[in-house]
Amino acid sequence: MKITAKTNYYLLLFVIFGGFLIFGVSENIKGPALPEIQNDFTLSEGKLAILLAINAFGFLLACLYTSWLINKIGVKITSVVTLSLMALSGVFIYLSTNFATLTVAYFLLYIGNGMLEIGLAIIAARLFTKNTGTMLNLSHFFYGLGSTVAPIVAASMMGWTIQTETLGWNGMYLIMLSLSLLPIIPVLLSKFPKDTAEEENRTSIKSLTRDPIAWLIVFALTMGVTAELGMAAWLVNYLVKVDSMTLGDASGMLSLFFLFFMLARLLLGPITDKFGYTISIIVFSIFAFVCATIPIFTGGAYTFLFALAGLGIGPIYPTMMALLAKNYTNGTDTAITFTVSLIGIGTVITNLLIGYVIELVSGFSLGDNATINNQIGLQAGYLFIAITALLCALACVVMLFIMKKEQRVL
Repeated sequence: MKITAKTNYYLLLFVIFGGFLIFGVSENIKGPALPEIQNDFTLSEGKLAILLAINAFGFLLACLYTSWLINKIGVKITSVVTLSLMALSGVFIYLSTNFATLTVAYFLLYIGNGMLEIGLAIIAARLFTKNTGTMLNLSHFFYGLGSTVAPIVAASMMGWTIQTETLGWNGMYLIMLSLSLLPIIPVLLSKFPKDTAEEENRTSIKSLTRDPIAWLIVFALTMGVTAELGMAAWLVNYLVKVDSMTLGDASGMLSLFFLFFMLARLLLGPITDKFGYTISIIVFSIFAFVCATIPIFTGGAYTFLFALAGLGIGPIYPTMMALLAKNYTNGTDTAITFTVSLIGIGTVITNLLIGYVIELVSGFSLGDNATINNQIGLQAGYLFIAITALLCALACVVMLFIMKKEQRVL
């Protein structure tokens, strides 16, 4: 059956939007699962941070080779391998019986996530050559949609009873990650766009390493991603242990965070195209910092601001990727690989830092009450997460001055 160009475009939209939906689900079902995993395996916050850092390392490895793999075997086969790998990781998580086996299974999942992230970014950059900010924000809206639904559905599924047995976090992972197989059908039917940049004019890794804008994008995005992933990973734990919320209510707050996150990506894309990507990111980042900081110092009365921070966090990543695509049109694949790989290194470090900030502050807190000390540690850890959003804004301020001077796309 011959597929028309219009039908192929819609199939590619389904692949991109469906891929980001699956990505959002796979990344954020861990929110309600982590407290249960911590209890089942008796893990400290430090060990939990190690688990998340190893995941980030798996993501990094995938970023390093996925662009090369796409050039060797094509986007289509790479996408099928990626989605199948993610589904397989769900089986291994289900079979995990201790921290070591869980770490291996999670590592496999995040290799799949990294491959999916690079693959979708490359496909989207090649396909969306007009209204880039709007279309990339719309694509990442589906990540937000998956992220919004994931915590509520995951928390509910973990309590399901099947033949007198509770499904639990491992059964939930098995079912949710099996959804990764669904986009394989449109992947097989689609014809994917190719990189049209001429070889002699293509952006190289060497030229990127000499470009201060490239490094500022890496730093700003690392801070933005840390804020995004940190809030997603630690919010439920924070609300349960500091604000004494139930697991269900805390998971609902995380879903509300992702609802705002999703709406921002749906509605604010055209604004970024109109007012400029860099200025938009500065405003979004500062807003997220303020919203994430106030509840730490004012208590439960302003907890909803944690969720409202999603409005600021949501557009940062896709808007920065639009800025990247517009500034490195010759060899976008290379620029994406360079940037996302270095973000992977950065998030390995920041994931470790979050956990150890919590542990160190808890250990140095005055008083004999371990629960209160742990609460103070969690507050310090979450403040660290909020500050990364502010650092993202500051990096973009520096970037704005340099880009104006060099007359680049802002």
